Amino acid sequence: MTDESTTDMDNEDYLSRKVIVASDNGLHARPAGRLAQEAQTFEADISLVLDDQEADAKSILDILTLAAGPGNVLELRATGVDAEAALERLEELFANKLEG
Repeated sequence: MTDESTTDMDNEDYLSRKVIVASDNGLHARPAGRLAQEAQTFEADISLVLDDQEADAKSILDILTLAAGPGNVLELRATGVDAEAALERLEELFANKLEG
C-alpha cells in the first residue's frame, strides 16, 4: 500500500508512505528490532506515525511504544538525502511482514 507525498511539517519537507502491519502478532520486539536495524542503515531521519503518536524508526523502544497491532496503518515519514531509498526499503520490509 503506497501513498507517497511531499508535505510541509514544521517548515520541513518530508516524504511519506502508508504501510500496513501485516504480521499476526503486530509490531512486537523481533519485527521492531528488524525495522530499527534497517532504518539505522540510512542517513535520513525516519519516523513512524500511528494516530497521534510519532516514533523514531531507528529506536526499537520508540517503535514498541506505538503498540501497533495487526492491521494497523502506519505512516512512514523521512527527510534527508536518502529518504526515498529508506522509504522504499522499509515499505518492502512491511510488505514482507518484516521478515526479510
